[in-house]
Amino acid sequence: MLSLKTLYLPTGKLSIIIIIIIIIIIMSMNNGREAKMLDKYEQVKRKGSETKAEAQRVALELFITKGFEATSLREIAEQLGISKAALYYHFKSKDDIVKSIVSSRSNEVAELLAWVRNQEPGPDLMECAVLRWVDSTTVNKLRGIRFVNANPAVMRNMSTNSGGDIGESLGTVAELVAGKDANPTRQLLVRMAFLSINSAVMASGGTRCTDEEIVEASREMALAFLNRLREI
Repeated sequence: MLSLKTLYLPTGKLSIIIIIIIIIIIMSMNNGREAKMLDKYEQVKRKGSETKAEAQRVALELFITKGFEATSLREIAEQLGISKAALYYHFKSKDDIVKSIVSSRSNEVAELLAWVRNQEPGPDLMECAVLRWVDSTTVNKLRGIRFVNANPAVMRNMSTNSGGDIGESLGTVAELVAGKDANPTRQLLVRMAFLSINSAVMASGGTRCTDEEIVEASREMALAFLNRLREI
């Protein structure tokens, strides 16, 4: 049986133990607060990213249906169900929205180029690179291509060369996967495989194809080019 003598601790040691316990409790409370703050920060960051992507989608729809000049930031905000000030936090102008869309695609082709340069050359690389690019095309990206094609004047007036960067980088990717000794026909077929989505968008004019069907058709087109490339 424990006695009071057994439980007795000198005053100095008891004070140290109490201080240590208090420190541990405070540290646990702070860690809990930091974890909650971090979770909240991640939620806000994720929500902001989702709002930005949704703003790009809504803006493209309005630009295509109403026209770029006829669409206002207020209309975009209303469609999103947010205030104009909230939209302004992400985009200061309609030009900024378009630039962000083009810039995102430019970053994707830059990533593809970096990936290709780190791979061993060969037929498998060509197929993987083409499908990686084609499969990255979403309905929203298709609408971005449609907008750029239909609004050359708007694109010229913007102080950005991202569109040119995309074409130049994609051309470099095509040259790398086609191989140094590729003949002109092979080089052209590889480029056409990469640009299948652009061709599908242009060919779809006047048809009743949905955007989803156009994306699927572009993939079928890319596969057809790849099959032909295996034969030559």
